[in-house]
Amino acid sequence: MKLLRVGTAGAERPALLDAEGTLRDLSGIVPDIDGPLLADTAALGRIRAAADAGELPALDADGLRVGPPLAGIGKVVCIGLNYHDHARETGVEPPAEPVVFFKAADTVVGPYDTVLVPRKSVKTDWEVELAVVIGRTARYLESQEEALAHVAGYAVAHDVSEREFQIERGGTWDKGKNCETFNPLGPWLVTADEVSDPQDLSLRLWVNGELKQDGTTAEQIFSVAEVVRYVSQFMTLYPGDVINTGTPAGVALGQPEPKPFLRAGDVVELEISGLGRQRQEFKDA
Repeated sequence: MKLLRVGTAGAERPALLDAEGTLRDLSGIVPDIDGPLLADTAALGRIRAAADAGELPALDADGLRVGPPLAGIGKVVCIGLNYHDHARETGVEPPAEPVVFFKAADTVVGPYDTVLVPRKSVKTDWEVELAVVIGRTARYLESQEEALAHVAGYAVAHDVSEREFQIERGGTWDKGKNCETFNPLGPWLVTADEVSDPQDLSLRLWVNGELKQDGTTAEQIFSVAEVVRYVSQFMTLYPGDVINTGTPAGVALGQPEPKPFLRAGDVVELEISGLGRQRQEFKDA
């Protein structure tokens, strides 16, 4: 299933995109797309049954905002330097263990919402990423197979980053990762049954129509299953938690001088095969 949330910010309603591309209203069946829903197999079954029976009313998508496909996110766990080609372009050795950091849940916005370039920023960068959404409480998982059984679905994430804040201002990466609007998510949460192999997905990103990133999850240093298993050794993952699994080569940071960092007026588009496409215009904060 392709689950999403539509409407004005803070007042989104749950919806489903059917196989014919028609937007369907889920608000008569479930209150929202969130962790409790993803953990409730009976509720998900009711959605499937209603969709298969053609019982879901259609929504007029014209002019309707698409919000983040997930409400009530507890935490956004991020994995840094998780693609071989990205490590090479930034001149660092592949890490021996996953690099883990966090984004605050309030950085998450819709896939077509405006992204704000922070005040005094000169190095705002783009990163297309595969987001993993947790569907079952996960702690101390023992195998990669067990890890994948705890995944509810997948989505496109844009891990927008400010490189000066992240790298040159001391401390952890958090200052360059948690600026307002720095995590567009969606358009859909695609349930795990529709993604046969998370290590066989293509990721692309364009800036002002120019292709900048063209990668594949096959290049990941640590697979989706290993990332979920690994993270569960250090923290409990709950239904509705999100893991951004890293970005392939092609970010501004890895390009020759003068590096083409983002400015107000730039337009970024990104997609992952089967998971949909995003588009954001950048404006000054």
